[in-house]
Amino acid sequence: MLSTEARTKVAKVLPAALEQFSGTDQYHRLSPLHGRLVVTDGVKYLCDQAGAYWLVDVIASHQRRALRDPMLQDIQFWTIRVDEEKRTALVTCARDEDDVVIRQRIPWTDFPLAEQRIWVERGGPNDTWVAMLPGER
Repeated sequence: MLSTEARTKVAKVLPAALEQFSGTDQYHRLSPLHGRLVVTDGVKYLCDQAGAYWLVDVIASHQRRALRDPMLQDIQFWTIRVDEEKRTALVTCARDEDDVVIRQRIPWTDFPLAEQRIWVERGGPNDTWVAMLPGER
C-alpha cells in the first residue's frame, strides 16, 4: 500500500518514465495463475512502481470471458480510471474506443495515476498474450 506522500511522488514521475518504454527486452510471467498472459518490461515497471500487480490479476481474471468475444481475440484495450477523491477505480476492457464490454469496479485503490491504458495482444512467445503499454506495441 502506498502512503499519500509516496503516491503523490510516484504520480509525478511515473507518466514520464512510462513514456520511455518502446518495445520490450523481456516478457515476464507474473503469476502461474495468469495462464498464457505475460507482461512487457513497461507493464512490469508500472506494477513495480505503483504496487499494482493486482491490476494484471484483474486483466487475467477476465480473459476467459474476453476470449469468447471474437473482437477481443486479437487485441484488447484495458483502461483503469481512478476517482482520486474517493480512491475508487473502474477497470474496463474495450473492443475499440467507446465499445466497452467488461467493467470491474475497484472499491478502494492507492493506484497513483488518474488513468492508465494497457493493451493485451495475441502473439507473444509460445502463443502467449502480451500485456503492454501502448507505446510498446
